[in-house]
Amino acid sequence: MLVNDDIHALSAAVGGIVAVPDSPEFAEETFAFNAATVHRPDVVLGAADAQDVAAGVKWAAERRIPVSVQSTGHGAESAVDGGLLINTRRLQELQIDPVERTARVGAGVKWRHLLEASVPHGLIGLHGSSTDVGVVGYTVGGGLPVLGRAHGFAADHVRSMEVVTADGVLRRIDAEAEAELFALMCGGKGNFGIVTALEFNLFPLGEFYGGGIIYPGADAAAILAAFREWLPTLPEAASPSISLLRLPDMDFVPAPLRGQFVVHLRFAFLGNREDGDALLAPMRTVSSPLMDTAGPMSYLDVDQIHMDPADPLPFTDGGALLKEFGEEAAGELLRLAGDGTDCPLLLIEIRPLGGALSRGGVLPDAVSGRDAAFLLFLLGFKLPPVLPAVTESIRAILAAMAPYSTGYTLVNFHGEPGDEADRARAWSPAVYERMRAAKSSYDPGNLLRFGHAITGVPPAG
Repeated sequence: MLVNDDIHALSAAVGGIVAVPDSPEFAEETFAFNAATVHRPDVVLGAADAQDVAAGVKWAAERRIPVSVQSTGHGAESAVDGGLLINTRRLQELQIDPVERTARVGAGVKWRHLLEASVPHGLIGLHGSSTDVGVVGYTVGGGLPVLGRAHGFAADHVRSMEVVTADGVLRRIDAEAEAELFALMCGGKGNFGIVTALEFNLFPLGEFYGGGIIYPGADAAAILAAFREWLPTLPEAASPSISLLRLPDMDFVPAPLRGQFVVHLRFAFLGNREDGDALLAPMRTVSSPLMDTAGPMSYLDVDQIHMDPADPLPFTDGGALLKEFGEEAAGELLRLAGDGTDCPLLLIEIRPLGGALSRGGVLPDAVSGRDAAFLLFLLGFKLPPVLPAVTESIRAILAAMAPYSTGYTLVNFHGEPGDEADRARAWSPAVYERMRAAKSSYDPGNLLRFGHAITGVPPAG
C-alpha cells in the first residue's frame, strides 16, 4: 500500500504531474478515448519527458508496483486497477526528415499531427482508419494501415525506438542494438517496456483517390457477393474494406443516414481519378447507393474514408483473422447480422489483407496475420441497456466464423484480452514463445501486466 512518503518520492523524482484519486488532475490524466474504460490506478504520472517515464518506472520497480501506460486511450480495452499509470501524451517531439524520408515522434504524437507535418513534403506515414490515434501505441501493436496492401504493416517500417524497460532503464534499440527486443517490440504491444520515441520510414505521396460508397442494408447479400468478385481485380495500390453499419441517431452520423442499417464500402487508392474511377466502376453499379464520396482527395482528409467517430464513445469490440470469406462465410455472417436481424452491433467490418501485408518488412518483427486473407472486426456500444446483447452478439458471430478463421487475431483488433490461451492468439506460437522468453528477461517481476500482457516462462525447478 502506498503512503504519502511514496507519493512525495515520486513527485520529487519527476517534473510532470503526479496525481492520486482525490487530486483535481486525476480524471483528466486517466481519461481514455474508449469512454467505457475507467482507469483506477493508485497514482498517475503525467510524464513531461522520457526521463520522467524512466524515473516513474524505476520508482514503481523499487516498490514492486505494477505499471501501465496510456497516451490517447483508443486501445483501452480493459481498465487499469491499482499501480502506477504513466500518461505519455505530453511527449510531443515531432521531426520529419524529407531527404531520408523518416519521422521521429514522441509517445504522445497523434497521426493527424504527423500528417500535417509530412504531407507538405509529399510524404505520409502508415496510419490506420483514424488519424486521431496515437502513433506509438498503434505501431507497437503492429499497425494495420489504410494503405496496408501497398506498404505493409506500420511495424514493418520502424527503424529504431527509445524504450524504458521494467528496470527503469531508457534504451535506444534497433536492428543492431538489442535486436531481439527490438523485433518483439514491433508488434508485441508494449509487453517489454514503455516506448518514449519512435523513428520510422515515410512514403512518397502522389495523387490520391479515396472515399466510400454507402448502400442500403437490404441489399447486403448482393453487395458482399459483388465485393468478393471484385477483390481479385484490384492492384496492391488499392486497399478496400466493407462494413455492415447500424448507425445510431447521433451527431457523428451524417443526418440522412441516422438510424439506418447500411453497407459501407471504403476505398483508398494511390492513383489518379481516371484509374480510381475505373477500378471502382464495378461497385458503383451494385444496388442503388445512398451516398458516394469516392474521388480525388487531399490526403489530409483521409479520415473521411472510414468516417470513424472523432469524439470519445463507450465501446467494446472483438476480432478474428479469416483464411477465407466466401459465399458460405458471408451467408453465416448475414444470418446473424444481416437485414431483418436484431443484431445490436454498430459495426461489422471485413478488411482484405494480402499484398505487402503478407510479405513482411526487411527486418523481423512480432506481427501476426501474414497468412490471413481478411480481418473481421466487430464493435458495439458498451452501455448497460445493450451490453449483454452486444457481448453475446460478438461471441456468436466469432463462433459462427470460427470455421473460416485462422484461429489467430491482430493484437490491436483482438478485443478485451481473456485468459493466457486467449491472449496468445495474437501471435504465432513461435513468436509467442520468443515473447515469453523475452518477458522473463526484461520484465521478470511482471510489472507490465495490464492490457494485452503476457507472462514469462516459469523458472526451472
